[in-house]
Amino acid sequence: MTASLASPPKTLTVALLGNPNTGKSTLFSRLAGVRQRVGNYPGVTVEKKLGTAEFHGQRFTIVDLPGTYSLAPRSPDEMVAVDVLLGRQDDVPAIDVVLCIVDASNLERNLYLVSQVLELNLPTVVALNMVDVAKDKGHTLDLEKLAGRLPVKFVPVQANKGVGLDELKQALADAAGQQLKCVPSPFPEKFVQEVESLHALANANGHAPLARYLVERLLLDTSGYLAAGSLPGVSSELLREVPAARERLAVAGLTVPAVEAVARYRWAGEVLAGVVTRPAKRPTTPSDRIDRVLTHRVWGTLVFVVLMLLMFQAVYFVPDVSGANWLLEKLMALASAAVQSVVPEGALRSLLIQGVIGGVGGVVVFLPQIFTLFFFIALLEDCGYMARAAYLMDKLMSRIGLSGKSFIPLLSSFACAVPGIMATRVIENRRDRLVTILVAPLMSCSARLPVYTLLIAAFVPNLTLGRGWFALPWLHGLVMFAMYSIGIVTGIAAAWILKKTLFRGATPPFVMELPSYKMPGLWIVLHRMLEQGWAFIYRAGTLILAVSIVVWGLAYYPHDRSLIDFKLLQDRDSQAAIVGRLSSQYEKGNYFGDEATDRELLDKQRESLNKLENEIAGQYLQHSFLGRAGKLIEPAVKPLGWDWRIGCAAIASFPAREVVVATLGVIYNLGDEQDEVSDDLKQMLKDAKWDGTNRPVFTLPVALSVMVFFALCAQCSSTLVIMRRETGSWRWPLFTFVYMTVLAYVGALVTYQVGRLLL
Repeated sequence: MTASLASPPKTLTVALLGNPNTGKSTLFSRLAGVRQRVGNYPGVTVEKKLGTAEFHGQRFTIVDLPGTYSLAPRSPDEMVAVDVLLGRQDDVPAIDVVLCIVDASNLERNLYLVSQVLELNLPTVVALNMVDVAKDKGHTLDLEKLAGRLPVKFVPVQANKGVGLDELKQALADAAGQQLKCVPSPFPEKFVQEVESLHALANANGHAPLARYLVERLLLDTSGYLAAGSLPGVSSELLREVPAARERLAVAGLTVPAVEAVARYRWAGEVLAGVVTRPAKRPTTPSDRIDRVLTHRVWGTLVFVVLMLLMFQAVYFVPDVSGANWLLEKLMALASAAVQSVVPEGALRSLLIQGVIGGVGGVVVFLPQIFTLFFFIALLEDCGYMARAAYLMDKLMSRIGLSGKSFIPLLSSFACAVPGIMATRVIENRRDRLVTILVAPLMSCSARLPVYTLLIAAFVPNLTLGRGWFALPWLHGLVMFAMYSIGIVTGIAAAWILKKTLFRGATPPFVMELPSYKMPGLWIVLHRMLEQGWAFIYRAGTLILAVSIVVWGLAYYPHDRSLIDFKLLQDRDSQAAIVGRLSSQYEKGNYFGDEATDRELLDKQRESLNKLENEIAGQYLQHSFLGRAGKLIEPAVKPLGWDWRIGCAAIASFPAREVVVATLGVIYNLGDEQDEVSDDLKQMLKDAKWDGTNRPVFTLPVALSVMVFFALCAQCSSTLVIMRRETGSWRWPLFTFVYMTVLAYVGALVTYQVGRLLL
């Protein structure tokens, strides 16, 4: 007896499409759960989200398309949705069902997009989301009448609560494989005739068939984007005929592209006639009452400042209070200790501890900040507040050529530029998004704080106002404020210049729908937070690790013992032998005197050994490739008041600014495990002299010069990696690195030279 194995059913592909703020991302998460993968569409910066689901005996791949108000592409990023729906995207399967999500409380505007989807003749299901909001506004919907007017299934849902999902899944399973009934075009007959004529001409020359919808878009696209090469196979004859068709339509009173908005909104009004009933007087909803405060010019701004301050403080506060920072430090310490106990001293141990574990730690240290920041951003987005924040800040940002949506990413960059740059995804306009990305690293992130703290404490006199109990220290705080202000002022100036030059163009009108407030879904918030954290580890971590290992190699090799002072090595070996003997005697309880005296003696001997070890480490670093590079660039950094050691620390700080303090500690013979603001390090910096002279390296002008340099320089590989990921090209990270390095050099030069003259 033989048994036949049935082939597994085909996986159906569902395209999820909708306007911004309609709950599309929430619905996607509800349908796909944790089975999601994220990437980028080839050649563009648009994020590609694919999820899988199984229901009603069928497997589905759900493609979350970018939120949009219209399928009218004006850039490669906006072309993605059209290409996916028409099967022109090679890395996405052909679409079997289109799932349109619409706001039930604003159906007329949402049906504009639905009318474009219906022209594609694909099986379509419409999810009527936020039916509870529509009910609160006094709207009633006659779904039976609506279903009789359009050949699609309308399913009422509440995506944030999971209401109606079973019915929606059934509708998707039923729609698969069905042919959509032809829906009459919303355009006037004369326009339809012109499109049909152009479509016939497009497919008459033996080229690959061109979809009718693309021909229609070509006729409506007065920006020239599609004609410039986004439609391969378009004949020159067709391109010559399009302007003639527009002229004929203009003579008939159908001006392109205005004819589309008129036609589609007229069609939406006809479809909804008698379907939606609204009260004669619009009721005041809870959202309206809240908005009276939160969008008020004074009270709204005050609430916004308080909320942003709380979020900003939480990025520092939560990781510390939760123990996340402590846990990560302990894990890194345990990993280092484990390696140290197994691997003998030498290059391999140094590579594993300083290169690999140190490199991973340099990435992981950002995670608590990223998780905290994106938790609050997701919370504010999901409850509906973020749209109000952008609305409030639009007036301020528009003066430098940006919109209100740029404010939140720039504010986020004060904690860390990495999540700040990732947060620019909320900016639809590509020019504004790029400008925001390019200036975000100028905001002083937390990685710069150790540099400021160390140098201010060591070299800035903390002057006070008043006497006795009324003495008020003020200069330290003022200098710290000045360092943060430098980034803000420079960022504003850079954004204004970029908008006037490379990204010239009028600031787009800031149009944003204010969604109704709702309780944020905890699962949705946590999922977005985890998604951003994993994306950071996966995409940035590998390159950060590689750069850290490269810097370790440059700082370690050639590690030639013959280059080290022979007497210093002898002293170290002798001291190590003394410490070994004393430790052995102490552990056996064979004290020379009493236990406390012997313990104190042992500690002093170990301290002497550590000083010798650190001095040797400093010499190894001086003769390393990194140290030689510092010597090589000394003529370039000398006008800034720096010697080769400061230049060496600046080079080593490329992977992350935080390492500059550890590098200074090593090169000034303190080792790399000192406290960032230890008194020993401050004293060593004060005592440092130029080679062969008694002239101090660090003075107040030099300290200010170093701080200004780090305030303006792009010394952060993770920021550049994320910038490349978000822009899709290395061109913009390289541009940012160059212009910020030039700014930093000039700023440090002016600071030192002017400070030297004044002080």
